Amino acid sequence: MTLDEIYQKGAEVMEAKGLTYNLEGVGTGFVLRHNEEIFKSYMFRQRAINSVEATTRTRLLDVELEVPIIMSSMTVPIPQIEEDGLLKVARALKKAGSMMSLGTPIPSNLRELVEVGVPLIQTIKPFADRSIVMRMISQAEDAGVTWVGIEVDAGLGTRRVRGCSPMSVDELKEVKQKVSRPLILKGILSSWDAEKALEVGADVIVVSSHGAHTIDYLPHPLDMMDEIVKVIANKIPIIVDGGFRRGTDVLKGLAFGAQAIGLGRPILYGLAADGEEGVKTIITEMADELKRTMTMTGVKDPASAHKGIIV
Repeated sequence: MTLDEIYQKGAEVMEAKGLTYNLEGVGTGFVLRHNEEIFKSYMFRQRAINSVEATTRTRLLDVELEVPIIMSSMTVPIPQIEEDGLLKVARALKKAGSMMSLGTPIPSNLRELVEVGVPLIQTIKPFADRSIVMRMISQAEDAGVTWVGIEVDAGLGTRRVRGCSPMSVDELKEVKQKVSRPLILKGILSSWDAEKALEVGADVIVVSSHGAHTIDYLPHPLDMMDEIVKVIANKIPIIVDGGFRRGTDVLKGLAFGAQAIGLGRPILYGLAADGEEGVKTIITEMADELKRTMTMTGVKDPASAHKGIIV
């Protein structure tokens, strides 16, 4: 199946199963509408002569990936689509040379997912009871995850999760001191929070509007990347998510300064449409389109992408 066919079939299956609430956004739905429009605002400056065939291989900290396309943090919707969906997604991402990211709650089979061999991030919401946060971090590390993360933009929870409160720089520094794995902060969407992430000592940040599940009228990450990239200044990797659906979208994200792009809903569509194979196809089809576009814009690898290729 093509990407468009997977997206269509996946949406139909999720609707038939009564799971479309996982795809909705908060308030007016502005964030989701804007996500769809932002990528149309940018075109590519083709550089065909003297170009080289590109590679999509990349590195994030100590993680080697075949593609700069990873799964964004989520857990709950996947078993709703298929009971063993998490395992299927883990296996698909492993085969595609990608990375898996899980949200809250921590799945009961986390260790089994780690044993699949896919690099795995476990993110945790800032629950008001901070002892829960630390207990979940310990649980994730004991299971052998690759990185751990805090969803800093869920300070008042999300559409479906409550019982959270914003974390301070000092609290996040305490987390950083106690973790034994690289720490990512997910939900950075301003230069202010980018500065605070560096102050905390974060190893990676995720620039994200949280799938339109937190507050209304947030900008798209690409709207904010210039100011965030200026602050981060290549000190740590930047991952971006938010409405990315095609390989061309991925290259636009890389051109703005991201080192990798996260996918949320596309993973759900792939699983709903064709199980493990559907998820793998999402990654590989996007990677193929990405590689073709990189080659014809003179970008030899993900790290070489730059805003000069964007019109």
